Amino acid sequence: MFVLAMRSIRQRPGRFLATLLSAFLGAAIVMTFNSMHDTAGQPGVDPVSKETLSTAAGVVGGYGTLLVFFAIASTLTVNVRQRAAEMELLRCSGATPAQIKRMVVGEALAVALVGAALAIGPALLGGRALLEVFQDSGQVARSVGHSFGPVALSSGIGITLSAAVGAAFLAVRRATGGSRQRGRARTVLAYAALVAGAASATSTFVFSATDAALMAPPAYGAILLSVGCALRAPRLLAAVLDRLPLGGASGWLAVRNLRERAGQLAGILMSLILFTAVATATLTMQAVESDAVEASGMVKSVDAKNLETLNFTVVGIIVVFVCVMLVNSLYAATSYRVREFGQQRLAGATPGQVLGLVGVEGLILMVTGVFFGTLAALAGVVPFTVARTDEVVPGEFFGIGAAVVAVAAVVTLGTSLATARRTLRTPAVGAVAVA
Repeated sequence: MFVLAMRSIRQRPGRFLATLLSAFLGAAIVMTFNSMHDTAGQPGVDPVSKETLSTAAGVVGGYGTLLVFFAIASTLTVNVRQRAAEMELLRCSGATPAQIKRMVVGEALAVALVGAALAIGPALLGGRALLEVFQDSGQVARSVGHSFGPVALSSGIGITLSAAVGAAFLAVRRATGGSRQRGRARTVLAYAALVAGAASATSTFVFSATDAALMAPPAYGAILLSVGCALRAPRLLAAVLDRLPLGGASGWLAVRNLRERAGQLAGILMSLILFTAVATATLTMQAVESDAVEASGMVKSVDAKNLETLNFTVVGIIVVFVCVMLVNSLYAATSYRVREFGQQRLAGATPGQVLGLVGVEGLILMVTGVFFGTLAALAGVVPFTVARTDEVVPGEFFGIGAAVVAVAAVVTLGTSLATARRTLRTPAVGAVAVA
């Protein structure tokens, strides 16, 4: 099966580009930040610099691990789903589910290894640039030199390969069976995350307004709540569709298509919810904290500067990863509908009507993801703001929320419409025949 996996990659390398890009970006981010562990472990590094570097590596490295898994899982799931006919042919030819699983895992391992190897050079440069950021802000001494050693290499390659194997197992399991057990486990995890998130956000009121750890409980609460909502993405989408008063042919078709493909679109909706919640909550709470410190006339401590840098860095990483995941998933999901678009055009739909359909679908997905992501963000922002400033909803929330919505709209609608427009260049008869 490993030979078959290598043959599959060589014959159609284009189908693995999304997974390769996810593995490359994930490995680069993990190695970049874990090189701070190598740097902190050098002899002669002062305690303050060591704490800053170790904190950055630990916090962002943890986020990076989760994001690598989600990114690779989303691309592999789409890849495996689109190859359902090929896998069914293999099974009819005598291949067992275990052999197909080994083939998919072999493909994922090979692609992830190439992505991790390509990421070493950019990660080395990124680590040096990150160290300079810490030094320019006074958080790390100028005498500290960058080190890219065994921690960065082993973590980057190990995490990327482990994520690829785990994601491949999940993707092929979805395609070959086990959906009922997976659905029950997903429901349990979703409710556990929602309960834990609510408890974490509520615990904010235990801290005082000037406590250094005040931002941690609401931030983790918002993240856990967004994870819980993301795991329930298919159900949330179905609930929204049942209440949409859309009229006209495009609206009716969009709702019908989204309802039939709710499970397939879960990855896109998950990405939107996580992006909206984490970006809005983190940036809003950091803005409230910075304004409160400025209003008090105090000077930010080294720990406060570390937290601010980490918050902006984490949000930046999430934005990059989510954009990659969304673009990959939307591109694959839309380009795979070439036969459907061809059939609609043969039935009398114009290219403009097909684009209108895709636009309505993208708008519904975007609004649904932003809505539930915003609710999760508010569950963290409100307790933090009440404890820190005695307000309820800070003014900073609205500007940051608008910016997050704008990014989500550009990525979701832009990718969907651009891909659909490109797909429509294929003649309708040819589109139906090719697929």
